[in-house]
This record gives sequence, C-alpha cells and structure tokens, in this order.
Amino acid sequence: MDLASRLRASRAASSFTESVIREMTRLAQLHDAINLGQGFPDFPAPAEVKQAAIEAIAADHNQYPITWGVPAFREAIASVYARDYGMRVDPGTEICVTCGATEAMSSTFLGLLDPGDEVVVFEPFYESYGPDAILSGARLRYVTLRPPDWRFDPAELQAAFGPGTRAIVVGSPHNPTGKVFSREELGQIAELCVRHDAIAFTDEIYEHITYDGAAHVPIATLPGMDERTVTISALSKTYAVTGWGGMGDRGAAPDGWDPRDARLPDRRGRHAAPAGGRRGAGAAP
Repeated sequence: MDLASRLRASRAASSFTESVIREMTRLAQLHDAINLGQGFPDFPAPAEVKQAAIEAIAADHNQYPITWGVPAFREAIASVYARDYGMRVDPGTEICVTCGATEAMSSTFLGLLDPGDEVVVFEPFYESYGPDAILSGARLRYVTLRPPDWRFDPAELQAAFGPGTRAIVVGSPHNPTGKVFSREELGQIAELCVRHDAIAFTDEIYEHITYDGAAHVPIATLPGMDERTVTISALSKTYAVTGWGGMGDRGAAPDGWDPRDARLPDRRGRHAAPAGGRRGAGAAP
C-alpha cells in the first residue's frame, strides 16, 4: 500500500463538504463580483488597534502564553463585559482566549458534549456547527427561523427540547440572517434551558454591529442563565481584523475547577493565539 492510500481522511472528515462561504469568496474574486457570502468588514481597522499590535511586536510579546490567555487581556475582557452588560466575570476562572470564535465553538462542542447528546440549532445557521456536531458525536435538532422577521415558532422550539437535549446554540445577531433576538425571545429560550437543564452556547461575534435601533442582549444576563451559558464573541468583526483571530469566550466554571488544571484545554478552549496578537487586540477599548 502506498503512502497516499494510507493517508486517507477519517470517516468524519470525509463527510465534510467544501465551505460554502469560502467557495462564494473564491467565485466572487474569480468573476470580480460583489461578495455577500463572507462576513468581513469593508472598513479599516482602528488606528489604535494597529498601533497596539505594532507595539506588542516591537516589545517582543511573541512567546507562548499560558493556555487560557494573557492575564492582562482576560482582565480587559472582563472589564468590557462589566461595563457593557453589567456581567461580573472572573478573568481567572471564567475566560479563555482562543484563535477565533469558530475555534471557540468547536472547543465548546468537543469539551462539553458526549456522543449522542442533542443540540438545538436555529436554521439557517453558520456552517461550522454541522462539522462541530459530527466531530463531537452530537445530534442536531433544528428549529426554523421564518422570514420576513426571522422569528421562530415557540411550539416548534419547545418540541425540539427533550430528555436528550444537552445544549442550544444561540447566535445573536444571527448569522446569516442578521436577526437580533429580542429579550422576549431570549426569555423563551432561557426558560427551556432551565427546565431541561440545558446549556446555551452563544455566538455573539456581531454584538456591536446592529441597525435600526436593535439592542444586543446576552442571554447570560437573563435569570438562571449565567451559570449555564458559554458566551462566545470576538474582536475580528468589530475591529475589522478577521485575519488576526484572537478572541475570548466565557462560561460558568464547574465547582472546584481551577484554571491551572491540565484538563482546561479540553473543556474551555483548544489553543491560544500568539501573545503579541492578544496583547495588541486587548489594548483597544
């Protein structure tokens, strides 16, 4: 058997298809078309962010950090959540820095789900959730968002929850529809999470990009949800640095959990971005 035959893809990887988002970007570039398929900002990164990155590189912040992120950056993330949403987050035990929101979501699936666990997702949904489910062995249960307002049917959502429900993915502002879930809708989701002892995995990467007076509400701020939410967000959309990939994710820490525990990467995030990049991003307000 030759080497090429031995290096076959796994069954899980073989089930993946080409990224629709990347394929649309490739075709848009090929045909000089307007690209509506990929969510990268069309404005430059703020000068303060670029200057902070330059200073971090010049200061040689370029070695391995601790697994869950540079302390100063985690403290900055905690202060932003306190300022913007009134959330009290412990930077030592409740924040982990990963290489982008997509990695954070994958790490959450792998770290908190067992094969056969059911995860509720609103469709249409961001394309990485499917592969995340395949790799973790989870089963997706679908709830449709219907135009023109992209609302869900409360009865359909309730029916999607059951004895096997472990989690629900809540993307708000939603990708790809742009829907911002209202406090009332989030309350319906929260009530079901509490009733079924389920966890909310949130994708809040577009939290600062809203229109028409819509206000982003983190579901973790609702009653009963702080201890059962993994909040995922990122700097890349807000600061137009989608190629940098540094971000923070936050969730409730289990009793007795210590950030120095060697199991942390399996539970809260797989890898960390380079220290210089994280320090540079963290220097921005």
